[in-house]
Amino acid sequence: MDTVLRIENIHKSFKAGFIPKRKKILDGISLEVNGGEIFGYLGPNGAGKTTTLKCVLGLIFPDKGKIQIFGHSNLSLQAKEKIGFLPENPYFYDYLTATEFLSFYSDLTLVKKENKQAQIENLLQLVGLNQAADLQLRKFSRGMLQRIGLAQALINDPSLVFLDEPLGGLDPLGRKEIRDVIIRLKEEGKTVFLSSHILQDIEMICDRVAILVSGKIINQGALQDLISEKVKVTEITLSGVKTEDCKDLGDCYSAQEGRIFLKVFEEEKIATVIQLVQTKKGKIHSLIPRTETLEDLFVGAVKQR
Repeated sequence: MDTVLRIENIHKSFKAGFIPKRKKILDGISLEVNGGEIFGYLGPNGAGKTTTLKCVLGLIFPDKGKIQIFGHSNLSLQAKEKIGFLPENPYFYDYLTATEFLSFYSDLTLVKKENKQAQIENLLQLVGLNQAADLQLRKFSRGMLQRIGLAQALINDPSLVFLDEPLGGLDPLGRKEIRDVIIRLKEEGKTVFLSSHILQDIEMICDRVAILVSGKIINQGALQDLISEKVKVTEITLSGVKTEDCKDLGDCYSAQEGRIFLKVFEEEKIATVIQLVQTKKGKIHSLIPRTETLEDLFVGAVKQR
């Protein structure tokens, strides 16, 4: 599989404070992104995710290291013409309509005039804003602004799209809409570099991830390789049994409607729970094994730093 983005040993620091002292933000970042994948770039706030993106896009320059996009220097025109970017906090001119806004950006990116109108209509359809084509941006909701920003990032039909916290501040429905668009981009053969701290969304759509903490990548790879499939705990909801009957089997809690919620950490005790319920003529309402999640991996990685 072709590598579309290669970052090698990037370092970046800034002067900070009244008496200038350099503060290291990126400390030897190295990663590769393959064509046609959704790559998740994870980290807590202040970890250096946005600084990494700014270095890749040529908005700031690293102190040391090498960045290549499609085999070219990240500063070259050959690289820039193939990328799109949605910043974390984009600024839009409020009095432009959605169509006028995309028309302006299509002119900036030299979209051919004969393709311009069709491209704008297709993008508005893709992000679900075709009904708001003539609405001024000042009347858009937060979710709508995110979607028009995403359309802007795609106006030049890029092969590689960089999205910086595109899901932040959105309600569950808005996050699902943006996720669906990102998955659609992958289906069209595009590569998506997704910087975020919303772990649930990353786990749902990303092929590979890298975890950034304090300017260093401490783990990266395919999700199925990073997350253990070993069952950590089995959650059982049952009724017809008293809490004192379960106290030696795991963590036991009283729930609504006379039910008991039991967390069993040892797999061999599950058979004992089932036998107990049968003996007491009770009922098991649910039995759910829980494996390690991306959140477990992320929290564990952050605590180790």
